[in-house]
Amino acid sequence: MSKRLYQVPEAARQLSLGLTTTKALVASGELRSVKIGHARRVPADAIDEYVRRLDAAQNGDRAAVAPAALSVESPIAAQS
Repeated sequence: MSKRLYQVPEAARQLSLGLTTTKALVASGELRSVKIGHARRVPADAIDEYVRRLDAAQNGDRAAVAPAALSVESPIAAQS
């Protein structure tokens, strides 16, 4: 089973972004997150959505990438 929720630092690593940038994306709502008690988590599909939105905004129609190609799951884990 793949990971479904990421801590903000983990989401930052998945996106190859700095922690401060990722926290700003979460705070602004650009990167969707959920709160569990006092903890903030980023759903795996929210990372995929964010990447798709960025791609579409920058590439328009050329952004027709299969959703599976944008998965945060590692290629090795996807093969097993």
